[in-house]
Amino acid sequence: MQDQIVEWAKEIQSLAQAGLFYGRDVFDQERYQRIREIAAEMMAERTGISTEKITGLFCGDVGYQTPKVDTRAAIFSEGKILLVCENDGKWSMPGGWCEYNTSPAENVIKESKEEAGLEVVVQKVISVQDRDKHNQPPYAYGVVKIFYQCEVTGGSFIQNIETSESKYFSLDELPPLAEEKCNEEQIRMCFEAYGDEHWKVQFD
Repeated sequence: MQDQIVEWAKEIQSLAQAGLFYGRDVFDQERYQRIREIAAEMMAERTGISTEKITGLFCGDVGYQTPKVDTRAAIFSEGKILLVCENDGKWSMPGGWCEYNTSPAENVIKESKEEAGLEVVVQKVISVQDRDKHNQPPYAYGVVKIFYQCEVTGGSFIQNIETSESKYFSLDELPPLAEEKCNEEQIRMCFEAYGDEHWKVQFD
């Protein structure tokens, strides 16, 4: 469930960040900095994470605050979806943060290669989501998640620093999921899109 205190802290931090970037008065700068510190303290109190770590995650950006972009690849074979095993033993669809110099589609191709060893082409957009409406726990910053259906054109899994193995799963045999990245609801959505040639992109 949405935590209103966390949401207020995120909004306060965003306003303080904009004030620090656009404000010119030295006294206003001090006030905005203190407001930002209070937002971090609120978040730390609410989550149990240290203020120092929260500050690094929550208050390290400059300029007008915008969401991060996360891309995920829905790759199917014989009616099963490909998942990769993270280093903590949880499984997710291949994907990750969009790099500053790649488009979202280019990024999901890159992540599929890095995490699953596969060369893919993007077939369609499945969904564009506000992460906090679908995944837990809430993050201290906004995230837009884009799910793409992809087709394999080559490659095979190679163990790497991010994932230890890959495997195709049916919907009724899903392994323990890294639910902060993708959950059963999102995987089910990808199965529905895969089976529907007239799929309409879902969005928040």
